[in-house]
Amino acid sequence: MEKTNPLLSIRGLNKQFTVAVLQDLDLQCYAGEVHALMGSNGAGKSTLCNIISGVLTANSGDMEFDGRPHAPESLLEAEAAGIYMVMQELNLFPTLSVAENLFFKQLGVVRGENTPQKTPMSGLLVDHGALREQSYELLARVGLNNIDPAMPVSELGLGQQQLLEIARVLHYPLRLLILDEPTAALTDPQIELLFEQINMLRERGCSVVYISHRMDEIRRVADRVSVLRDGRCVATQPVTDIDVDSLIHLMAGEGAATERSLADSAKRNRHTVMRVEHLAREGVFRDVSFEIRAGEILGIGGLIGSGRTEVMRCLFGADKADSGCLRFARDNFDQRHIHDCPQNAIANGVGLVVEDRKAQGLLLRAPVADNIVLGQERRISSALCVLSSAREAELAEPYVTLLNIKYDSQQQAVGQLSGGNQQKVLIARWLSMELPILLFDEPTRGVDARTKQAIHRVLRDLVAAGNAVVMVSSETQELLTLSDRLIVMSNGRIAAEISAEEATQERILRASFRYYNDVGTSGARIDAT
Repeated sequence: MEKTNPLLSIRGLNKQFTVAVLQDLDLQCYAGEVHALMGSNGAGKSTLCNIISGVLTANSGDMEFDGRPHAPESLLEAEAAGIYMVMQELNLFPTLSVAENLFFKQLGVVRGENTPQKTPMSGLLVDHGALREQSYELLARVGLNNIDPAMPVSELGLGQQQLLEIARVLHYPLRLLILDEPTAALTDPQIELLFEQINMLRERGCSVVYISHRMDEIRRVADRVSVLRDGRCVATQPVTDIDVDSLIHLMAGEGAATERSLADSAKRNRHTVMRVEHLAREGVFRDVSFEIRAGEILGIGGLIGSGRTEVMRCLFGADKADSGCLRFARDNFDQRHIHDCPQNAIANGVGLVVEDRKAQGLLLRAPVADNIVLGQERRISSALCVLSSAREAELAEPYVTLLNIKYDSQQQAVGQLSGGNQQKVLIARWLSMELPILLFDEPTRGVDARTKQAIHRVLRDLVAAGNAVVMVSSETQELLTLSDRLIVMSNGRIAAEISAEEATQERILRASFRYYNDVGTSGARIDAT
């Protein structure tokens, strides 16, 4: 990439809320460059991008875009200059169709290949047929070929919604695209499609600001990487010149603690504590059977939409299975159980750290301690059934310390914490319940490298203490690193069970595609190419 004048130049940028978030930050991005931003949660990455894209305004400092002063006061003003952002937190309308979300800002004008094409309207009526037809090309670019543009977005999985967010900006005249953790909910094949689109944008001279915590992705897609710490840009280097150890040192500003060594996992006392027998949910998954063992991390891999999350939800009783059963060692596997509500699952010692912490896991307006003790009111109540704030703090504090949860005060709303600290609060809730079987659905989605290491330590400590852990992850390397045993789901069925010693990325991917050559439980056909 030939360096000329930067497309985006930032000098001395400052932003303060109750505390300083950005401090004297400098950054330059060039046309045709993929510029990665890395840093711990709370380092200022999202705030910086919100300022570039007009969502926030800086307190001081200067920005130039294409040689002109750049200080957008709104998202629309930044978009008029060709700057678009796809945020980590999805910004879709769940009750509207896929097509309506794709073209929401132009419901009156759907652009054709060369000239704008008016959408037939009568009053507030839109020709949804025209929207539908012009949606197929955008959906195909991100691998959503089999999605019906007329279906409501609420019926899409989290990964499909993430790809839809990306698809809907691709038809704009992009000059600079900001992607905030774009692969957090994607599987490896979906990531490959995204990278193809990024390379096409690069070839057209578009600059891409790419926020991610995944070093392997950064090495593949980025030209340069800037590291933010405490609101400052502490380093900008070619991606080929930086490694994981130096990255963590730059992010932390201190020697990063290494993960605690554990006893040989082969020496753990493993015994089956729960059996899943022929579990099925119509149109989602079928004939799912496996064992969950104490002292073991069971990893679950597969493509998004393969049924992984749905199985976890049925194990926890958030959804009810249509057939099959669960059996537990505590009653010698004699009794058949079907969890039709989470209370039944908890009574049987099963907890679930959900995939979507904001929508399904946390009370965002409630304080940290309230979120940690949620569902344990009896433990913090007096004899007169009055909730005790002192007991609440006493119950929550050890887990706040264990997970190093950062917050300003005990009354601070969880929604004001960084994503990584929110995830820690959610995990702390289930640790405090002391359940023998914990299900983790994407436990490190969208967290920084240090938080990820901390969560990995928690999982390893759980199994070292004799608990059973089941972990769904879309990150193959995470499965390979943590799992003692893996099962891989494909199109609603278990395609393989693999020991840790035999697991490789290629074996996991091959198993992930195994049942997508046929019409499976969902009725969809996806060809593995």
